[in-house]
Amino acid sequence: MITSAAGAAPDLLLVDDDDADALMVREALAESERDYSLHTVPDGVRAVEYLRDPSRELPDLIILDLNMPRMDGREFLTFIKNDADFKAIPVVVLTTSSAPEDVRHSYVLRANAYVTKPTGSDDFFSAVRRIGDFFFDVARLPRAARD
Repeated sequence: MITSAAGAAPDLLLVDDDDADALMVREALAESERDYSLHTVPDGVRAVEYLRDPSRELPDLIILDLNMPRMDGREFLTFIKNDADFKAIPVVVLTTSSAPEDVRHSYVLRANAYVTKPTGSDDFFSAVRRIGDFFFDVARLPRAARD
């Protein structure tokens, strides 16, 4: 389920320029047993604007595509992981690339996880749900530590 209610629902920021993939992430989360608040932006520039907007809460998790116009995922990772206000926000790279160099470089830039987008919709939905399950059922996130 996806909810717009602030507070109890984990807050996710999806940074992806592909409308079809963004819709699939939204649908996968909507089918989850957990409520999520999902915000979507099409590139790193808009993601930076989102994070810097004082009227918004910082997200609990960022799901990031690598290949986007204006500011790509690599540039955004460099920005966020070098900014004291944002570097503790976990970032999961969710991208079509399975190139070893992209995987390695994402971790060098301090991504918290790297997931190659599955091609089938069922596998894609499962991967997105498992990302949510891991980060909100298994892992302890910085925001939860502040509460």
